[in-house]
Amino acid sequence: MPRYKLTIEYDGGPYRGWQIQDNVPSVQGAIETAVLKLNGAPGLVQGAGRTDAGVHALAQIAHVDMVKDLRADKVRDALNFHLGDHQVSILAAEKVHDNFHARFDAIGREYLYRILPRRPKLALERGRVWRVPYAIDADLMHNAAQVLIGEHDFTTFRATECQAKSPIKTLDQINVFRAGDEVHIIVKARSFLHKQVRSITGTLNEVGRGHWSKRDVETALNARDRTACAPVAPPEGLYLTRVRYE
Repeated sequence: MPRYKLTIEYDGGPYRGWQIQDNVPSVQGAIETAVLKLNGAPGLVQGAGRTDAGVHALAQIAHVDMVKDLRADKVRDALNFHLGDHQVSILAAEKVHDNFHARFDAIGREYLYRILPRRPKLALERGRVWRVPYAIDADLMHNAAQVLIGEHDFTTFRATECQAKSPIKTLDQINVFRAGDEVHIIVKARSFLHKQVRSITGTLNEVGRGHWSKRDVETALNARDRTACAPVAPPEGLYLTRVRYE
């Protein structure tokens, strides 16, 4: 039974997240339905991460075992055909060894958060960027973000419903910079807590608008208390951009 590694792009807006749930649309559910049509049998599609409702992916990674032994490009094209109008695209399929696991073999994940500071409402990018109706300072945000680098107890930046066994995570890199009219935040780590990137983004946004200082961010981190977090950024500006493997 061949195993295929899938690279997946999706707009998270129409879905209640990656993970399959009863009676609501999910990215995993859409792909598994396509697999069933191609394969003639169910196939569990296991992703590298469980993105939340409204969160997008430029390169989510998943694996699936198929009954049929097909060329990788045929798997890619057939799955895209069966996905139909779903806002999900299989960018690539690759045959991998039987013990490859999209989640457990991953050694790093990278997220991008897009913020657009402008007063007019969004016409073209609605649902794909967080519009804030005030100016924000990317340099101040970047400087404050550096206190979060390294291994910490991230309870403050962890959703109360997070199922991770420990709040201890190691952030490898956080960069905040101007990209045209937008402010981009890129965060890299081996793994993340539930809503960790959105929580960090919301806090850094408060720094950018002048309401918080770098010391305030450090105080919030050290509080290890969810109530010390600034308002959490919405999901629509967040993208899973890369999953790294050995």
